[in-house]
Amino acid sequence: MFSGPGATPALAWLLIILEYLNKTASQQLEALRGGEISAVELLEQTIARAEKLIPDLNPFALTLYGRARQAAQEADKKLAAGSGGKLCGLPITIKDSQFLAGYACANGSHILRDFIPNETCRAVEILEQEDAIIFAKTTCPEFSLTGVTHSEISGLTSNPWDIERTCGGSSGGAATAVAAGLGAFSLGGDGGGSIRIPAGFCGIVGFKPSFGVIPREPCFPSWQSIVSYGPMTRGVADARLFFEILAERHQAGPGKFGTKGPIIFSEDLGFAPVNQDVREAFRKVIALMSDADFDLVEDNPGLSSSVITWAVTACYDAAEHAKGSAYNLDYLGEVARGFIDFGDQFSEEEFEQAQAHRNVIRTHYAEMFERHGSCILITPTLGCEAFPHGSIHPHKIDDTHIELPWLDWASFLYDANLVGMPACAIPMGLGDEGLPVSLQILGPEGSDYEVLRVAAAIEKLVGWDNSIVTPESGPLDRTA
Repeated sequence: MFSGPGATPALAWLLIILEYLNKTASQQLEALRGGEISAVELLEQTIARAEKLIPDLNPFALTLYGRARQAAQEADKKLAAGSGGKLCGLPITIKDSQFLAGYACANGSHILRDFIPNETCRAVEILEQEDAIIFAKTTCPEFSLTGVTHSEISGLTSNPWDIERTCGGSSGGAATAVAAGLGAFSLGGDGGGSIRIPAGFCGIVGFKPSFGVIPREPCFPSWQSIVSYGPMTRGVADARLFFEILAERHQAGPGKFGTKGPIIFSEDLGFAPVNQDVREAFRKVIALMSDADFDLVEDNPGLSSSVITWAVTACYDAAEHAKGSAYNLDYLGEVARGFIDFGDQFSEEEFEQAQAHRNVIRTHYAEMFERHGSCILITPTLGCEAFPHGSIHPHKIDDTHIELPWLDWASFLYDANLVGMPACAIPMGLGDEGLPVSLQILGPEGSDYEVLRVAAAIEKLVGWDNSIVTPESGPLDRTA
């Protein structure tokens, strides 16, 4: 296929790498099953690319190449026999915070650098039961507490679109890996936008399912009421594929919600700061949908920002678990220390008040959906493009509590965690600085399939090119 007068062996190898690593997970699986490429070959191409890009991007907290090579050999035997699971031979990554028995699980922290779980979390177990090949664990900030990916133990992870920019967080290494062609799927975790932030900044798809549908345990004990595991992929079809494989508690089959009522849209929810280029990209998508005869109505739940409710919930919970742990908290990094100190300032009564307000948020969303007979709301995912490393500005919550640095540009994200709604981030174009901007599709708890259906329809309208982006190539031309 690549032979000819100008095709040197090195060039042929490069072309083969780009041919397969440029594909979605579904396309890679089709190539594996069709015998176009072996599991060993696809893994080796992925590892070769990873080793080339690691110095610029730093997406991995731990590489598992030896273990993965053995798994790839077994996958090829199964493929040759016409057997194997649904993901047989597919190279993937999981997050550093996720348990894989026998392997380090530092969760971005020096405190946990020697922690090796003796259990595997159920979601990871399902992936391996389907014969996926885990070749690395991706970077996250300490304890996965913030919306950028930097830790004292793993260093700084960069955005493939511009290595001077953040990739977001906390599933930042996952988004960087998927966007750069280092595995077409990564398992992320989202407690306050941690799948959707990096998906938005890196130009990929990130899906946070309804709470509890994808199993998280065994896992670290904090944030049990707000974290969902979910797929990070290069297209919505892949996100649905992995959701269907991973979801053990289907709250709704594909037909429960179905297509009903208009799609509700809001460019700022009535309170969220949004840069003008993000507004313009969002309005362009709304215009495309209108031209395509989507039934649309502008509205919002009529709430103010839920950031205080989220911050009290997340920080108090993290502080309580930190105080109850056996770890030496003197080794906490500065950001994690600030997060836990913030949580220490709240009483149990204040925490319970925040939990009660979650029901208020749930009621407002239910009333909005009922008002229109709808089950879909679309908003921007984030109010800005990826910003330069170190340029994030703190914002005070009030006059008595310390500052937390990620709260305004992620205003669209907290409600889905607080009330368990499914939410999918998809690319919607480029901003003024040539970096991805993202659209979020949300629905009531249990409407996962309808959220994914609408996400796929919008993705098709937008026409996003999900080809890989690398530091040496720069952003590829994309339509919006």
